[in-house]
Amino acid sequence: MSQNHYQVLGVSATASASEIKLAYKRLAIQYHPDKHGGSTLYEDLFKAVAAAYHVLGEPRRRAQYDYQLSIAARRAEELRRQQQFRAQSQHLYGVPMPPPAPLRTRRPAGSAERSYHNISRKRVKFTRRDYWLLSLLLLGLLLFIASVKVTMDYITATSNYDDGIEAYSYGEWSTAHNYFSETLEFKPRHVRALQRRGEISQLIYHEYESAQQDYRTALQVVTEAPQQAMLWWRLGQCHAMLHQPDSAQIAFEQALSLDSTLAGARLGRGEDLLFVKRRYSGAVRDFSIGLRYAKHPTLVARLLLYRGLARYKLRDFAAARADYWQVLTLTPRSGQVYFLLGRVAQQEGSVVDACEYFHRAIVQGYLFAQTAQQEACCIPDSAQVLPRSQAKQRIEVVAPPDSTSGLRSASGQTPQSPHIPGGLVNRRAAR
Repeated sequence: MSQNHYQVLGVSATASASEIKLAYKRLAIQYHPDKHGGSTLYEDLFKAVAAAYHVLGEPRRRAQYDYQLSIAARRAEELRRQQQFRAQSQHLYGVPMPPPAPLRTRRPAGSAERSYHNISRKRVKFTRRDYWLLSLLLLGLLLFIASVKVTMDYITATSNYDDGIEAYSYGEWSTAHNYFSETLEFKPRHVRALQRRGEISQLIYHEYESAQQDYRTALQVVTEAPQQAMLWWRLGQCHAMLHQPDSAQIAFEQALSLDSTLAGARLGRGEDLLFVKRRYSGAVRDFSIGLRYAKHPTLVARLLLYRGLARYKLRDFAAARADYWQVLTLTPRSGQVYFLLGRVAQQEGSVVDACEYFHRAIVQGYLFAQTAQQEACCIPDSAQVLPRSQAKQRIEVVAPPDSTSGLRSASGQTPQSPHIPGGLVNRRAAR
């Protein structure tokens, strides 16, 4: 059996580092080839001592070597037990057991045999399968990155939109506009954000071109007919404010074709019939249909006011007066409505009533009624009221004043606060 490194140096397996070093020095001097005339035997012994010290003289190599010795010892003990068990079992069954073969190991190789050769490395070649696996790995990585980006953009866009809706509901238009713009940076085709930002641009900042762009982008995405009708109505309002009546009417017609109950679109189309095309009967019809579906008091008042104006043009003074009085129930301090009632009284020949209405209009701050009162009610340099016969001669059929045009933009009223989604109600308080 060949000797291990401890046996070569002549020390125990528990010897210290200093003992191993002393044993190496002693044996190196004893077996040095120069002392023995270049004997091959002593040369081999000297090399075995050097190899043993190379392993045992360094703590990590010694620990690894001890581990290898322990494994070899366990294997030898296991082999011995197997041979012993086999001998006993064969003896019990009467089968003779051949003697175990001794463990043989060869002697350490000589210096001529121990040489090192450079092993050439084979060039690594990728197969088609390797390329497929690499491609699938890269594709999976790209899909993962894309899914993470889409998810984060969705979360960020939703959060910004919720913050924008909260600011919108509190009338913080600039803050809401910024939040909606940030939402659209992460999700450019977010329909609700486009609509809300367009409403702020149209109704608050009066930037009608920007609002039109938002509405048109939203129309490319939305599929529900009521929402499409609302966007067409808003688009028609922008065209009307930009003095594009033909485009405005096309938009209103499109809105009504999608939702015939949209009172705002009825109002927009009726305004065109009343003020531009002067088709008063059609205007009365649109305003009447709009009143069936209008719910907001401002919209109801405007529909009644314009229907009264159209009936005035049709010389249906009683119906016009009834509409004006309904407007007064909604806006009791409207000097303009009192002025229009005065015009109706003039056409009916009731100068006293006309003067009273003009006076009420002046009290409410409608200064245009002063001129009408002076012309219809009083003689210059006299406090006497004109006789009815003379008043009739001086009465002119005057069209509604230009100041009513200020009301034509009321269909573009201040945006109403939307319903705040769940979870946003207490966010402002939490801040």
